[in-house]
Order: sequence, then C-alpha cells, then structure tokens
Amino acid sequence: MARRWAATLADTKGVTLPPEELEQLLLGVANDAVDHVSSGHDGALLRFSALYAASPMGIALADPDGEVVEANLALGQLLGCPPDRLRGRHITGLGSTDHDVSRLKAGLEQVSSGVERFRERMLLDHAEDGQLWTDVTLARLPGDRPGSVYPVLMVSDANELHLLQERLVHQNVHDPLTGLPNASSFSTKLEAALTAGARDDIALIYLDVDGFKVVNDGLGAGVGDQVLRGVAGKLSAVFTGHHDGFVARLSGDGFAVLLRGRLSAAEVVELVERALEDLNEPIYLGGHGIGVSASAGIVVRAAVEGGAAELLRAAEIALHRAKEAGKAQWMLFDPELDARDRGRYQLGAVIAGALENGEFSLVYQPTVKLSDTGRIAAVNAGLRWNHPEKGELDSDEFYPLAQTTGMTVPLGRWLLAESLAATARWRTRLGDAAPDVCVRLPARLAIDPDLVLLVREQLDKHELPATALRLCTDRDSVLDPRGEVLDSFAVLADLGTQLVLTISGSADLELIPQHGLPVRHVILSGPVIDALDADEPAEPDIRHLTQLVTRARELQLKVGAEGVRTHEQATRLRQLGVVAARGPFANDSATGDEVDALIARHPGGS
Repeated sequence: MARRWAATLADTKGVTLPPEELEQLLLGVANDAVDHVSSGHDGALLRFSALYAASPMGIALADPDGEVVEANLALGQLLGCPPDRLRGRHITGLGSTDHDVSRLKAGLEQVSSGVERFRERMLLDHAEDGQLWTDVTLARLPGDRPGSVYPVLMVSDANELHLLQERLVHQNVHDPLTGLPNASSFSTKLEAALTAGARDDIALIYLDVDGFKVVNDGLGAGVGDQVLRGVAGKLSAVFTGHHDGFVARLSGDGFAVLLRGRLSAAEVVELVERALEDLNEPIYLGGHGIGVSASAGIVVRAAVEGGAAELLRAAEIALHRAKEAGKAQWMLFDPELDARDRGRYQLGAVIAGALENGEFSLVYQPTVKLSDTGRIAAVNAGLRWNHPEKGELDSDEFYPLAQTTGMTVPLGRWLLAESLAATARWRTRLGDAAPDVCVRLPARLAIDPDLVLLVREQLDKHELPATALRLCTDRDSVLDPRGEVLDSFAVLADLGTQLVLTISGSADLELIPQHGLPVRHVILSGPVIDALDADEPAEPDIRHLTQLVTRARELQLKVGAEGVRTHEQATRLRQLGVVAARGPFANDSATGDEVDALIARHPGGS
C-alpha cells in the first residue's frame, strides 16, 4: 500500500524524492498512526476500567441479550453478594417482584430499540435483606461491530430516600397524635369510594367526644391526648374489619368512619352502639379512671345518591341533632326532617334583610287586672314577622333561628325602641292612665353588657320615665355565666325600670332573695298555670300554686300570670291572690292600631 501511494506521489509534479524513499516515509507515517491509535485506545480503556471499578454506583455490563458479563464491586455490595455471582445472570432476574421483572424487561427492549436511557425506581433482590429500593438506569453502549449495542445497568441505593419519602407521605395524610388517617386522607378516601363504588352502599359516621374540654382543662392537655389515643384505638377496634371500615381523626375531638359495601341502617347502628358502649368504659391514666361519651351522626345511602359534599353535610346535621337531643347517643339522618329544616335555615338566613326592609312589626297582648278585667294593667309587646311569602310568623317561629344567626340582639333592640315609641304615643294621649309596656328580653340581649346603655338611650329619646318600662326575663338569663345580668338589673332598678321575673316553681322564686334581685313583679307560667285547665285541679297542684303566691307576697311582689285560657282559670287565680293575667281569656293579641283602640276603651295603669 505504501509502495502504491509512493508511486502515485512520485508521479506528481513537484515531488523530487524517489519512490523507494517515499515508501519508507509513508510506512513511518502509517506506523506512527497505528501506534497513536493503539496508545489512545489503551488509555481510554484503562480510564474506563478505573472508573468502572471505583464507581460508588453499582454497574453491570451485559451482552446484547441482557446477560450480565461483568459487575463492579459497588453493585455486589449493594445487592449483598460478590460481583462474580452476578455474572451470567440476566438483568431482568435482578428484579424482586414480577412487576419489577416486567419493568426491567421493558427497559431492555426500549434501549435495544434506540432509546438512550431508561430510568425507574424499583425493588431489586438483596441476598440477605430481601427487597431493596433502588434507582435503576439502563443505557446503551456501542459495540465493536457497526450497529451492535451492549446494555449497561447502573444502580444506586434509594432505600433510605424512599423510606423517608414514605414517612413524609404518611405524615402528610395521618394524624400525628393518634396515627389515624387525617381529614385530607379521609376526604380522598370518600371521593374514591363514591367514584368507584357505584353498586355499593355508603355509611358515613361522624363522632364527637362529649365534654372533652372538661378532661383537657381539668386534667391537662397531656391526659387529653392520651384519652384521644384511647378513643382512636376503640373506634378502630370496632369498625376496622367491617365493610372496608376506614376510621379517621378530623380535628380536635372529632372522628369519622367510612363503611362501604352491602349495608343496612340497622347493621351500621349496631356497630355505632357497640362503639359508644366501648367508649363509656373508663380509660385508666395515672390512677384516674377517665370515662368519656360520644355523640354520633349516621348517614346510610347508596353511593350513587349525590356527592361527597352532600354526604358530609348530612352527617354533620345528624351529629348536631344527636348533641341537641342530649349527647351520648346516635342520630340517623332523616331526609324528610332535613327538608323541613332547610326551609327553617333559609328563613333564619334572611332575618337581617327582613329587619332592614321593614318586614317586622309589633304585636301586643294586654295584661288585665283580675279584679276588673276591663282595665289594662300593662301591655306586653312582642315581634311579628310579616313574611312576603310565608305570611305572619310569630316570634317562636323565628327567635330560635335568630339565636343561631346572631340576630337576637338586633331584633331585641328594635323591639325595645319601637315599644317605647308606642308607649310615648299612649302617654301623649292618655297621660298617667296609659298602661306600662312590658318587653320580654331575648336571652342574648338580657346578658348583653350594653343593655343598660340601650335602655337609658331609648327612655331619653322618647322622654319617658323609667317606670313606664317593664323588662321581663327568666331563670336562664339570670343564671347565665356569660353576662353580668345581676349587675345590669341593679342599675336598671336604680333607674326606676320595673323588673319582672317569669317563674314556674319555688326554685325560680327563691332566686330573688338568694341573689338580691330588684324584682317587683313575678309572672306565673307553664305547668303551674296549665294545671288549672282541668275541671277539678288536683289538690297538690292547687297547694303548690298557693304556696308560690303566698311566698311571693311575703317577698312583697306583685303576682301575675300568663297563658290563661279561660275565665274559670282567671277566677281561680284571682281567688288565690294573683292580681293580673294575660292570655286568650282576655284578648289573645292585637296589632298597633288595635291596641291603641283597646287602650283608649280600657285605660288602667299598674
């Protein structure tokens, strides 16, 4: 070859060397080239070998079929065996599970078909520890023949990282105190159950520990935490294993249970009753036998009936009813009752707008003197809602809703202002013959710290003496620990306002001397009046009523009655010493214009 190129070059213009010398020169060039290539190849090979041997990453070289030809020390250490024991094994045989074997096989196919790299996290077999989480990379190396490809496997330890990630995921979806799934995890589980379980029934149970604040405040948060762990354990013991039972802690002392499958309400109720019974068993902590109870709201329905939001709302409503019914019991969601309640709640939601739009008006009930039923002793003022769609609504239909929505104080303020405005009008016409106005304070207004200021402002605005106003309250308001009712009553009495207490028994009456209440009138109400409905009232009822009236007169109180239906009742009350009464026997109710006419015909005063 050198001779041929020498002859060619010798025949070229400008070349003066003879062909033999050119041949020698070309041979020298060729030898140098061969030496250079050989030297570079050996260096690259040496460098690759050193890198392969020293790499902290496990590496296996395989033949085109995927059989391991060589493995480095790092791979042997990673898989717990000498590298020579890996030679001859197929790469796919390193996978720990059928799923991992399939993924390695797919990776080899991808690399052979031209994909540069295949990466995945998977389980490989460890010779001593079983399974090991690893990050696996399959790549292709060019062979020494054109178009040939040799797969190379590269493996790094991902076990600690994977376990850490699993711990983080676990912490993200589990409650750290009880170890139960948390609210987020429960929501995900519920959505999945509703999506996947088209033929299943779903039972959702909300449980709430009754009076947990007593445990927490009385024995400390640490004991409270242990109690919650105990509750979690008992709930799990009852529900886990039944109908794919899933128990979660939602927040605080609230828990939830999800059941799915073929369910009946009776079966779910049986499980709930068992759980509530187990919770009643004391948990012994530091020498204390701590017993707790829980209330539960239950919803059982087909999975296809509505979404998660509706199901959660139903469980909350059922739980709320269970607590209202006395706690320590369960309540099953009732769709018909819920439909009625929805109407009530919608009514409560628009009270504020109705007050602003002038839909409320005063309704009056006169209190007449029993010695002369033609004379009005006082006029009781109340509220009526003239609803544009539902018509006239009495206070007992909307006051409970106002209490829930925080509207009792605004309604009470409006009632007081309008009542005193009417009283001012009566006094302008009739002078001292005008009756007093009696306003029954909503419980929330009775405990309001601004009550005294409100009364004073309204009296001054309408230029009325304080004696023209009677404020009526009851036992619950007097004893409410949230408000300074007793102090407010003392100030109101000093102003001259007449205070009235509704009573139904001796315990109510004895609040007056016990707390030094500046009360001037008591109103007999409830069972003590209802007992007079009979043609011949029972002797104990008459005796009880007589004792009440006698004791009230000893305390120098004027005694009235409400809810009196018949003239016979009124006569019995007058004979026992009751001086005034109101109810259907006299005049059930009157509007503004009607009461003005009634007062004009029957003036009286206290």
